[in-house]
Amino acid sequence: MAVRILLADDHAIVREGIRALLEREGLAVVAEAADGRDAVTLADQHRPDVAVLDVVMPTLNGLDAGREILQRGTATAVVLLTMVAEEHQIAAALRAGIRAYLLKTQVTQDLMTAVREVLRGHVYLSPGVSRVVVDGYLSGAKAPADPLAPRERQVLQLVAEGKTSKEIAVVLDVSVKTAESYRARLMEKLGIHETAGLVRYAIRQKLIAP
Repeated sequence: MAVRILLADDHAIVREGIRALLEREGLAVVAEAADGRDAVTLADQHRPDVAVLDVVMPTLNGLDAGREILQRGTATAVVLLTMVAEEHQIAAALRAGIRAYLLKTQVTQDLMTAVREVLRGHVYLSPGVSRVVVDGYLSGAKAPADPLAPRERQVLQLVAEGKTSKEIAVVLDVSVKTAESYRARLMEKLGIHETAGLVRYAIRQKLIAP
């Protein structure tokens, strides 16, 4: 039986290219998503062997989508794709149980290797990502910890995308009061009290594209 893949990227042309690459190697893309929230839903429905997720996606970024997929207790392994490798994101991904982290510029060479490795239970970092990890280790600098809890980070992304508290409540299936509480808490933690500042912070953290 072919390995079953869930593919998530908000750019249709990127999904088409990756899908062609996977199918050429005999893998079956059983579902596609254009945002992280749909990726989590489709992972629940299809229980793929591997979820290949872009890091920067609307509604829910790939890191948090991957974390939610893993928390559901399925056997799905997660592979993250990124344009720019950030040490703090790589560390957070590995701590969350995500097994592979690839630069998009190296997908053609590395994706199949990554899929094979995660199916064996191994970790795989593409060369560009490994270089960031090694450089960070050799410098002796510790990657800064994310001050936000996962749900606070999700609210930050939604705020940065321009959603109101009511819209955030619908997306997260919580009350408006709860959504506002998350927003107030993350502002307090970050010391940022205006939306423009939250947008700039979200861009720096690669939660949204500039």
